[in-house]
Amino acid sequence: MTNNIPVIAVDGPSGVGKGTLCQALANHLNWHLLDSGAIYRVLALSALQQNIALDDTKQLATLALGLPLTFDSNSDDVKVLLDGMDVSRDIRTEETGGAASKVASINEVRVALLQRQRDFRQLPGLVADGRDMGTVVFTDAPVKIFLDASAQSRAERRMKQLQDKQIHAKFGEILQEITARDERDRNRAVAPLKPAVDALIIDTTSLSIQDVFNQSIMYIKEKLAL
Repeated sequence: MTNNIPVIAVDGPSGVGKGTLCQALANHLNWHLLDSGAIYRVLALSALQQNIALDDTKQLATLALGLPLTFDSNSDDVKVLLDGMDVSRDIRTEETGGAASKVASINEVRVALLQRQRDFRQLPGLVADGRDMGTVVFTDAPVKIFLDASAQSRAERRMKQLQDKQIHAKFGEILQEITARDERDRNRAVAPLKPAVDALIIDTTSLSIQDVFNQSIMYIKEKLAL
């Protein structure tokens, strides 16, 4: 029974440090990792490449069902592969992120990708990174954590990430995109972004990733009796 396999569901808006925390937790526990945001970003990238309109529900759902997506975790950074091609860099652009937020608001797309995400639940356990891991995908997860932070600090972090990868970006555009994405994600009719009622909420605005990791691992050990 997969329901007996523990899941740590980490949710929150873009730029709060979910990916960094989840990779650290997965490495620390030696568990599997699911970056659900990458799945939606790959779908959005594939739609953009194939000139599929981001409001074409039928075509997007069909694309989602047959999306040739795999993860390669045998490196320092998890590689995201679309039909065997490394698209890890391509899916992190602001254009793809904005498109991903739009396709993620479509019910048929979310339904098509739901089982694919649940299939990542394998022994010894799963760390799931996303926006509705604890509220929709893994509602029975014994550990649920919701990270949040101010839009300003998240834009600053995103700007630094892009600069470190030598990707040109403008701060004002990043802040505007994050604010718009928040609005879409928090107010969409399907699976809106919100903490699960039983989630630990951590505001990461003024915390280092080590602070967030320490708070999280203490909570996880308490909940799972590790």
